[in-house]
Amino acid sequence: MPDAPKTQHRSVRIADDDWSDLGDAAAAVGLDRAKAINQMIGWFLRRPGIKLPARPPTKPIEETDR
Repeated sequence: MPDAPKTQHRSVRIADDDWSDLGDAAAAVGLDRAKAINQMIGWFLRRPGIKLPARPPTKPIEETDR
C-alpha cells in the first residue's frame, strides 16, 4: 500500500489544551506534533544523534494568566 505509514499508530492521553498548544508550538518551529513528539522521545531515550526540537518563542503573559 503506497499510503501505509512506516510507524505503528499509538494512543496516549493528553489534555485538550496541551494537545492544542503542542500543535501551535510545533508549527511555530516548522514541525508537526508527531515529529516533535518523536524527537522528544528519541532524546529521552538517548538515541544517538537525536536532539530536542527547537522551542517556540515565549508568549507574552496575559492578564488572565497571572
